[in-house]
Amino acid sequence: MRFIDTHAHLYSSPIKENIEGIMKNAMDNGIDTIIMPAIDSTTLEAMLEVEKTYPENCMAMMGLHPCSVKENVKEELAIIEAQLQKRKFIAIGEIGLDYYWDKTFTTEQMLAFEIQMQWALDYKLPIAIHTRNAMGETIEAVKPFAKKGLRGIFHCFSGSKESAEQIISMDFHLGLGGVLTYKNAGVAEAIKDIPMEWLVLETDAPYLSPVPYRGKTNEPSYMIQVAMKLAEIKNLPLHEIASITTNNAEKLFGLGNS
Repeated sequence: MRFIDTHAHLYSSPIKENIEGIMKNAMDNGIDTIIMPAIDSTTLEAMLEVEKTYPENCMAMMGLHPCSVKENVKEELAIIEAQLQKRKFIAIGEIGLDYYWDKTFTTEQMLAFEIQMQWALDYKLPIAIHTRNAMGETIEAVKPFAKKGLRGIFHCFSGSKESAEQIISMDFHLGLGGVLTYKNAGVAEAIKDIPMEWLVLETDAPYLSPVPYRGKTNEPSYMIQVAMKLAEIKNLPLHEIASITTNNAEKLFGLGNS
């Protein structure tokens, strides 16, 4: 069995301090490909260093996280655009809308989101979407771009069944991580009837560790717990969960033979 972790911040503390051990744990559990979302210019160098150290296993996205959208949004976007012109990335992300902590820059968040979705179309790349307290607004923002062929993942999906159905109707995937294993989160019920072809696995390491590691630093090897939970929900053997979700990720990101 092999898996793809479609979303892990391997360059973030405390993972980077123990990257060798964490990568070994991942490989030992069949997780041989890990896709890293970008945050902003302050973490860019660290992310590219991990990718350079593990070129066969780790692949970087490029993008501006909505929580990093501040007064200097134009400067941050200029750095991203320069990077996209310089080399190929696996995807654009993580991008989106976050109205949880602060609504000071909601206008700028939407503008940055739309600009980066257009870049994804221009460069023919998928996107990884971060949305928190803004699911309806995010779906509406994506719709016109999806009609033009934009594809991607609603990372760390924790919405309703209705949201899940709206997302897959745009040909977007749902990224399932540790939240799937949380008893009262409602994600298991929301995705129960969603066809497997729209599901991919992730960790969002070092955040949102699955049960039974909740409260500890998350890492890619813990994704097995998410896969096992999905196998239980879908009443499928674990090897089928591995095969289908890996194939879905390979198709979306243009990896492997898919």
